[in-house]
Amino acid sequence: MIRLILVGGFVILFLILSMPIMFVEWIIGKSNPDLKSRSSLAIVNWAFRCVRFLAGAKVTYIGEDNIPHDTPVLYIGNHRSFFDIVLTYIRVPRPTGYIAKKSMEKVPLLNIWMRNLHCLFLDRENLKAGAQTIIEAINLMKSGISVCIFPEGTRNKEEGTLLPFHEGSFKIAAKAGCPIVPMTINNSAAVFENQFPRIKKAHVIIEYGKPIDIKELPKEQQKKIASYVQDIIMETHNRNQESI
Repeated sequence: MIRLILVGGFVILFLILSMPIMFVEWIIGKSNPDLKSRSSLAIVNWAFRCVRFLAGAKVTYIGEDNIPHDTPVLYIGNHRSFFDIVLTYIRVPRPTGYIAKKSMEKVPLLNIWMRNLHCLFLDRENLKAGAQTIIEAINLMKSGISVCIFPEGTRNKEEGTLLPFHEGSFKIAAKAGCPIVPMTINNSAAVFENQFPRIKKAHVIIEYGKPIDIKELPKEQQKKIASYVQDIIMETHNRNQESI
C-alpha cells in the first residue's frame, strides 16, 4: 500500500500545486498556442516520470526509432491498465492528445491538464457525439498534433487477449492522411490492476511497430485495417510476453 499512497499523494499534490502553472499556461496559450503545447508536454512528462519512479515500474521500450518525428501519427495500442497512459505518454516526441472516456472530463484539475495536452473525451454511448470527437481528432492531426487511441474501447481484463478493435478509430489516420504506429503493451496490469488496490514493481514492455500508411496497403487490407493492425499487435504481444 506504500506505493499506492506515494503515487496517489504525488498526483494530488501535483494537481493542487500546479494550479498557478495552469494559469500561466492559459496566458501563454492566448498568444502562443504552440509554446503552450510544448511546455505542457514537458511538465506532464516530468510528472509522469515521477509516477513511474514511485510505482517502481521498469519499462523496456522497443522500436522508438519507428516513430516519425516529422509528422503527427496515430498511435494504436492495446489497453490493460491506467498506467498505459503514464508509461507511453512520457515517450511521445511531439504534443499528443489521448482519446479518453467521457467520464474523465469531470475530474477537477486533471481535466484542465488533459485539455492542455489536446486530449479528447469520447462518449461511446452517443453515436453523434462520438462522431464529432473523431472529427476533432482528425482536425488535431491535420494541425500537427499526434493522437493516441486504444481501439478496444475499454481496459481488457484478460492478459494474452485483445478485444475487437473498433473500425472508427482508424478513420482518424485515413482522413488526416497520417501514418499509424502500432503500440504493443505487455504486463502493464501487473503494476496496479492485477493486485488492486496495491501498486507493485513490475517489468513492462512497450514496443512501437513500423509506421503504416493506409494508402500504401492493398485494397483488401485497407478494408480490414482494424483486424490488420490488431494482428500485428497480437503477434508482437505474444512474442514479448516470453521476455516478461
